[in-house]
Amino acid sequence: MSGTNAASFRLRLRAASGGANRWLVLAVLCVSLVLVALDATILHVAVPSVTEDLRPGSIELLWIVDAYPLVCASLLILFGTLGDRVGRRRILLLGYGLFGAASALAALADNAQVLIAARALLGVGGAMIMPATLSILRQVFPDRRERALAIGIWTAVAAIGAASGPVLGGFLVQHFWWGSVFLINIPLMALILPLGRWLLPESRGTAEGPWDVVGALMAAAGVLGFVLGVKRIGAERRLLDAEALVPLLVGAALLIFFVRRQKRRTHPLIDMRMFSRAAFSTSVGCIVLAMLALVGLELIAVQYLQLVLHLSPLETGLRLLPLTFAAMAAGATGSYTLARIGPRTMVSLGFVLTAFAVLMLTFMGQQDRPVLLTVGFILLGFGLQTTLFAAYESMLSEAPAATAGGAASIGETSYQLGAGMGIALLGSVMNAAYAPGLTHVPGVSAADAAGAANSLGEAYQIAGALGGAAGQSLYAAARHSFVHGLHVTLVVSAALLLAGAVMALKLPRVMECPDAAERDGGAEPVRLPAQAGSESARVPAATPASDRDRGRDHGRDPATRPA
Repeated sequence: MSGTNAASFRLRLRAASGGANRWLVLAVLCVSLVLVALDATILHVAVPSVTEDLRPGSIELLWIVDAYPLVCASLLILFGTLGDRVGRRRILLLGYGLFGAASALAALADNAQVLIAARALLGVGGAMIMPATLSILRQVFPDRRERALAIGIWTAVAAIGAASGPVLGGFLVQHFWWGSVFLINIPLMALILPLGRWLLPESRGTAEGPWDVVGALMAAAGVLGFVLGVKRIGAERRLLDAEALVPLLVGAALLIFFVRRQKRRTHPLIDMRMFSRAAFSTSVGCIVLAMLALVGLELIAVQYLQLVLHLSPLETGLRLLPLTFAAMAAGATGSYTLARIGPRTMVSLGFVLTAFAVLMLTFMGQQDRPVLLTVGFILLGFGLQTTLFAAYESMLSEAPAATAGGAASIGETSYQLGAGMGIALLGSVMNAAYAPGLTHVPGVSAADAAGAANSLGEAYQIAGALGGAAGQSLYAAARHSFVHGLHVTLVVSAALLLAGAVMALKLPRVMECPDAAERDGGAEPVRLPAQAGSESARVPAATPASDRDRGRDHGRDPATRPA
């Protein structure tokens, strides 16, 4: 091996085993995560332009918006567990390539069907990327203190991507055409694909027994049906609607069968015994509850800014920037806070702070109060990010390294399920509080009142068509009812957040940091990608002293047991 190749090999060896360049690995993972999170929200402001250009039907428009999150959520467990078997780096690089190709297809789509297919392919690519980034992070940062800092950066970046979507999307649509919101993915993917191939280490979990293909497909179909049903309930506001109830029940049944199947198998996709650990199951529950309480609230807040305060999409995105900056601050300081106050106090305080911010926002009215909104959004972003950071860190640290992909997919699926349920639940609460205020508006017929009760935007359209005193009365009543509904929804959301603070009391009081790398659960060694003039290397992770002393791993020399 030449001197140059030897130096390069040592550089990459340090990156894989926790050396200085592990932060470069984190940078590559964060860039890919930004793109995945960005695509979840960037299309929202482009919907009017897409509608004008492609003329999709109402069902097609629904699938243009929902195909990406639905497909992504349904395949997280499949690709997370597959990465544990065939290699997380391999799945991640395939996801990069697919995401870039799907972005090009979406940008150049000339009809709704092509755009829906492209959005679905983006979801497949996103499902390959998201759990792989978190599981590789788990492997590259064996020390819990450093991993906590890395997860803080990782969660802050996810918040930046999601919050930046409306701002960036509004700018691009205003200056270019709607396809530009997808086109920006291509140069970034072209950059990180070769970087990832060269820099990211390969790792996998145990390869014992066959991969449960039936179980993976069952989990994918179950999550797809459940999330689709929840989204339909959120859109239609009717639980007994067949289009919502059937996929919801089928999805729930498939998920129940999936759990029972995993408990019976010798080599399951996901070790359900992880849920018997209070820290793991409580962390997952906190992620679901945090997203349930806040995602639907965020959508309603966007409607408030645009329809009540009449801000443009770009102005709306800028108003939400304090939330993003606060989330970044919480992520940057999260590891310091976690080490000093522990997971239990950190998650509980995060929930309480977020609930306080939500209740503060009940002082919003029909007039713009920028200082109140800014302070409320700052506290909201900091509290939410604090909660999610500590919950993700506790969940990932409780999972063995061998099943990091499965654990990461559980966390991401919980995030998506909580978001979907939040839209349905808080949307239903909002509608129940909003609609009654429009039933007895002077000069407005029952049919017009029923149409106005569907949404504030529709109420404005009907009021404009009516004109005169009746139109003005409907316009004023709709604004008043929407603000009232927003206040009710905020109170319900605060109650859910306080319930999360109570749930978090089951988390560990202190952050336990072993001296050596944590027990890996039988993971294979980290594999460095081959380079010209050098061979692939196996990098055993450090073995915990307690395992070495007990001589585990079926009689093998514990000092040689790979991580």
